[in-house]
Order: sequence, then C-alpha cells, then structure tokens
Amino acid sequence: MDLSDRSATGSPQPVLRTGAVEAVLADLRAAIEKGEFPVGAKLPAETALAQRHQVSRSVVREALRALQAVGMTVTHTGKGTFVQSAAAVEPTRFGSYSARDLMEVRLHVEIPAAGYAAVRRTDEDLLMLAGLLKRMEQERDEAAWVELDTLLHITIAQASGNPVFRRVIEEIRDALARQSTFVNQMHGRRERSDREHRIIVDAIAHVSPDKAKTAMQAHLNQVETSLTTITLHTSAAQ
Repeated sequence: MDLSDRSATGSPQPVLRTGAVEAVLADLRAAIEKGEFPVGAKLPAETALAQRHQVSRSVVREALRALQAVGMTVTHTGKGTFVQSAAAVEPTRFGSYSARDLMEVRLHVEIPAAGYAAVRRTDEDLLMLAGLLKRMEQERDEAAWVELDTLLHITIAQASGNPVFRRVIEEIRDALARQSTFVNQMHGRRERSDREHRIIVDAIAHVSPDKAKTAMQAHLNQVETSLTTITLHTSAAQ
C-alpha cells in the first residue's frame, strides 16, 4: 500500500524535514479514513514506515503519537500500533479530566503560581528552571520533550512557595502530558512553547510578578488556541 506521494516512476518521494511529521501523519490518517487500514489492523513497523517515507524513525514515532492522541490508534508495547477508530475524535478528555476542566484549572492555578514564583523563587529553583529550558530547547524526542514540559510547569508551581499549587499540578501531570502531545500536532508548536516558557522563566528570574503572570496567561491562551484549531480541523476533515 502506498502512503506517500509518488513520482512518475512510482517511487516514493523524499519527505522534507520541515513538516515531515505532518506529512507522514496526513498520509496515515488518510489511509485509515479510506479503510486501507481498517479498525483492528496493525500498522507497519516504524522501520518500514520510515523507509517508505524516507524519513527518520523519530519522525514516524511522532506521527504515530499524534495518531494516538486523536484516538485513531492504540499502541501495545511489544506488539505494535493498531487502528482503533476510522476517524479522529474531538479531544474532550485528557486522561481523567475533560479538556474544559483542565484548561479552567490551569488558568486559575498556573497564572497566580507564576506570579508568586517571581517573588518567592530560590536560586535552586532558578537553576532547575534554566536547566529544564536548555534541555527542552535541545530535545528532539517528542516523548522526552513532553516529560520535560510537565516537569517545568511543576517546578514553576514549586517555586511559588505554596505546596498546594505544586500538588495540584502534580495531580494533573498525566493529563498535561496528553494535552501537550495533542497540541504538538501543530507545526512549530514545540518551538513556540519553548519561546513562551523562556519568557515566563525570565520574568520569574527578574522578580517581575506581573510579567510572569502575563507570560503564563499568554502561554495558556496559545495552548487553548491550538486545541481549538486542531479540533476545528479534525471536525472539518470528518
């Protein structure tokens, strides 16, 4: 089965690195929606998909995670990835929490937590935040980046000096990871998140509570906008 654009000779054309994940994701989604991979079918192995699309396995891995995030596939360790739905689903839930409830809590907890962090953070907190930023900006693996993302938000809550803030973010960390994986389907979203995170941390480092709160508000607004955009795109494609 052909999942990539072909030349006149019928050979798969190389997928450019820019947008490579989106290209592979689009091809796999189209194949599933057309029934070429019916519900219950096992997708080809990462190596086979990478060869077919002439991309790295890491690109394929990110595309497969995005498919799982929209509910089209499920991955079983040691067995492979299987189709569980012929259409993407609206992200109404992330783990145990609804998308709406998760965003409401984030807006009411993470914004004030960032403000408090700007006036209560310790030198150790700043070192941890700086280290996380650097690792995130250098990280190329999607799953590893998502883990660092949740840890950064937990560390900001910890820097607030209020253990309740940290406890709340730790409670929803699995949902945060799922949400992060979902919004990262948007091309360039990770890079924009890195820039948004740096603005937040810079405000915390410079003892600017108002700027820290404004930066966190802007970051969360972008997350919500990405969720809405992907949802509308998914609905239009169905």
